[in-house]
Amino acid sequence: MTENNKHIVLGVTGSIAAYKSADILRRLKEKGFKVSVVMTKSAEHFITPLTLKSLSDQEVFTELFDDGSPAGEMPHIDLARDADLVLIAPATANIVGKIANGLADDLLSCIVMATKAPIVLAPAMNTQMYNNKFFRENKDKLKSAGMTFIDPIEGELACGDYGTGHLVEVDDIVEAACKVLN
Repeated sequence: MTENNKHIVLGVTGSIAAYKSADILRRLKEKGFKVSVVMTKSAEHFITPLTLKSLSDQEVFTELFDDGSPAGEMPHIDLARDADLVLIAPATANIVGKIANGLADDLLSCIVMATKAPIVLAPAMNTQMYNNKFFRENKDKLKSAGMTFIDPIEGELACGDYGTGHLVEVDDIVEAACKVLN
């Protein structure tokens, strides 16, 4: 562990590449970052909150509204305020579209809307989705708003296609996060 006191909110969305979030989390922690994990409902189809809780040694946030939370506790505001960086890896077309259009209907999109921290997105999706006109417009909109994208690479995709849409290597994601923080 280093003397680093930076706090990263790691957003995990519903892509087959969500399994790589465990390695991203582990590597960020090795660098001394405090990491809070926020998962979308779709992400839970690919990796369990328990896996990420075990690696982070802290609560994994999945719900916008938690009836068991103490009065006055608002995870979307608390995490947004405390974050030095919001890293969404993998970032689906869905979360990119939500953010680009100001939608905030789950915990992760609410955090993005409420934070002043830099936001880094690492897309992972089918080539046709990645090249879709609407996705490209949403991506360009977010880039012009100052958000950083770590573009996917060409590779074999879960559906059997080969093309751009494969999540970049974990080391590249961690390096980009460090670069934005410094």
